[in-house]
Amino acid sequence: MPLLRYRTRDLTRFLPGECKCGRHHRRLDRMKGRSDDMIILKGVNIFPIQIETILMQFKELGSDYLITLTNLDANDEMTVEVELNEFTDDFGSLQKLTKEITRQLKDEILITPIVKLVPKGSLPKQEGKAVRVKDLRKTLI
Repeated sequence: MPLLRYRTRDLTRFLPGECKCGRHHRRLDRMKGRSDDMIILKGVNIFPIQIETILMQFKELGSDYLITLTNLDANDEMTVEVELNEFTDDFGSLQKLTKEITRQLKDEILITPIVKLVPKGSLPKQEGKAVRVKDLRKTLI
């Protein structure tokens, strides 16, 4: 008997065709993300998993990052702070790494974020589930 769950807010799709094992139940593709995790910034829908996927491609970076959303005047801005694996004082290589991360993020999410590389252990740690997004935008109400 299949397990049915409704309103999970998982983003996926049904796979066409039958399973190779011969079962006839509908199959789901891998989860893309969660609809309640989606960020809308400058009219663009962004999922934190998109940013995480790009950041994990760089061996120089650790696994901790923080996305901060702010607005100056009427402009929304995204800052991505990410921890380095090892401290280095080579300004040239850090600047080159920051530009490459910014370029890849812009290609993926269509918005140019501000990327800040921070030393390992400098981002706040949370008990339980990690907080990856801080929305500090002020609403115009």
